[in-house]
Amino acid sequence: MKDKTPLHLLKQVLAYTALGLVGISVGLSSCASEPDPMEIANRIHSSVLKIDTHADTPLQMSRLGFDLREEHDPWKTGSQVDIPRMERGELNGIFMVAYLGQGPRDSASHVAADEKVTEYFTLIHQSVADNSDKLALALEPKDLETIAEENKIAIYIGLENGYPLGTDITKVKKFYDLGARYITLSHGGNNEICDSSTDPNGPEHGGLSEFGKEVVQEMNRLGMMIDVSHISDDAFYDVLEVTNAPIVATHSSARALCEHPRNLTDDMIVKLAKNGGVVQVNALSSYVKTPTPNPEREAEMDSLRAKYGPMQEMTSEKRDEYRSEMMVIREKYKNDLATVADYVDHIDHIVDLVGVEYVGIGMDLDGGGGLADCYDISEIKNITVELVKRGYTEEDIVKIWSGNFMRVFSEVIDKGTSDMRLN
Repeated sequence: MKDKTPLHLLKQVLAYTALGLVGISVGLSSCASEPDPMEIANRIHSSVLKIDTHADTPLQMSRLGFDLREEHDPWKTGSQVDIPRMERGELNGIFMVAYLGQGPRDSASHVAADEKVTEYFTLIHQSVADNSDKLALALEPKDLETIAEENKIAIYIGLENGYPLGTDITKVKKFYDLGARYITLSHGGNNEICDSSTDPNGPEHGGLSEFGKEVVQEMNRLGMMIDVSHISDDAFYDVLEVTNAPIVATHSSARALCEHPRNLTDDMIVKLAKNGGVVQVNALSSYVKTPTPNPEREAEMDSLRAKYGPMQEMTSEKRDEYRSEMMVIREKYKNDLATVADYVDHIDHIVDLVGVEYVGIGMDLDGGGGLADCYDISEIKNITVELVKRGYTEEDIVKIWSGNFMRVFSEVIDKGTSDMRLN
């Protein structure tokens, strides 16, 4: 019978066996000389390049008085990313997203959405300029290493939700020129590009719209990564049919482990790997582990949502009030959050399914992400520690923390350059 022991478990057994053999070889009295997993994890974490491919930090940066150079308490302020905590977590790079929730889909609203999201791009650029001793704008894969060598943090930009494009294909290049290196095609609702995985009214286009197909082709031409997080299953498969370059899921987890439409099925993961893409595992607790029913918590959250209504309709003042009250609830029930071990279960599942070359880290911090033992960016070493405990090698961890994503990023750029030469 074929051995069906998962690959990650075999690696873990081999790792612990190797440690045991080291102990035997030096004698029982020399246990202190055995490799310390924490020392190994510390060394690896400090040496590998680490990138988080999805953070909604510009939402925090846009708040009056927010200082990126100041360390914030995530449980009091809701902020999970700032310069001091990125440095403490030894982060080398991060994709800060210009995000806009789905709104009305008429021409005037599309113009307003374009204007609003452009303000986020301006904010990101200005924040990098204001903190140029600590941060540097990154546009290419090679910038991650170059900027790390300068002891700075690479700030990449993504556009989350293609809603501001409206039906104007020229907007793709506009946002590319502003620094966006991926577009998450949709968010919580259907837009002109495609169906969302969570639109309350269900699908509209049956996947990608005709305009959406043009968007995918234009992104291919520019060498811009296509982010399939948030889009419907049918839209995901349509993207694979249209694209001529690898795709990314910048913040999605495995549906086999947590049944949620935002997560990817095994078939989707397999097909994404065949496309050469990568799944960046999301740390939003309810996408990592199905929440244990807690009527009291749900009643408090329902009451909060009813009090404030849809976030996209709130004023900035009301949004701050909403976040403050939500943080009180989240801290009250923080023991309900998924753990790093639960999170790495998703990495294990993807590795067992398609191999270690197709998985990475996309935390979704400042956008709902956060684990009980990795609630802000300063605690990301806990992920490396868990990977080491499970027998992942340094080579594996290099791939998971940045290598796989940067491979895709490079292939997308190369393909776009090739296509433009042909044209």
